[in-house]
Amino acid sequence: METDGAAGAEDRPGTHRAGRDGRPVRTSVRWPWPWWGSRPTPLWVEAGVLVLVAVLLSVAVKALFLQTFYVPSESMEPTLTGHDDGIQDRIVVQKVSYWGRDPHRGEVVVFRDPGGWLRTEEAARPNTAQRLLATAGLYPSGGHLVKRVIGVGGDRVQCCDTQGRIEINGLPIEEDYVLDPEATARSPFDVTVPEGYLWVMGDNRANSADSRAHASEPGDGFVPVDMVVGKVAFVVWPWDDRAVLEDPEVFDSLD
Repeated sequence: METDGAAGAEDRPGTHRAGRDGRPVRTSVRWPWPWWGSRPTPLWVEAGVLVLVAVLLSVAVKALFLQTFYVPSESMEPTLTGHDDGIQDRIVVQKVSYWGRDPHRGEVVVFRDPGGWLRTEEAARPNTAQRLLATAGLYPSGGHLVKRVIGVGGDRVQCCDTQGRIEINGLPIEEDYVLDPEATARSPFDVTVPEGYLWVMGDNRANSADSRAHASEPGDGFVPVDMVVGKVAFVVWPWDDRAVLEDPEVFDSLD
């Protein structure tokens, strides 16, 4: 004798069973709304649910793990390109590294504007559709800055020694990632980074409105650690520029 459970499994709403021609036939689903009855689920409803799930997953990934940005200026060249024949590098920022620690020296980070750092041409001007896609993590975000961490809380950062090199806690560093090393010494400074803050600089020292440019403003050019969005991990576009960003070893001797 066939049990009720076995008999009902084949005709359970929402399942597929074989029709007279052997092909699967879609059964109806009993919805909680009386006015809908037991009609089959429309394709547009299924498509809408799939889109909603995809958007929610994308938002979760953006909030917790990864987020895409575009490079707004030339300040990080040659590491990152802002305006090469009108093509801006698209970068992926990962947030996992900073779940349990603060940024380290030498890391390239994306951070929110501490106040008045973004120049007019760097500010994002997305249209409504782009803003919605960026919110969902489906379009590169703008309105942020990208720089390299040079000093962390407690560091004394000086520019420069007799060879034009930056000194951190009295030790000179050889920055082979800088576009024009001689440009660094043109803007001398001597600062001590407060705890909970960062001193950041662009790799294109001659064309970077970084901590040096804002040292005389409120905040003294320091970036609060809690304004850092994440660490730049990859360049994903243009295809020919794709790369994994490695941290320079020159800072290892300072730890």
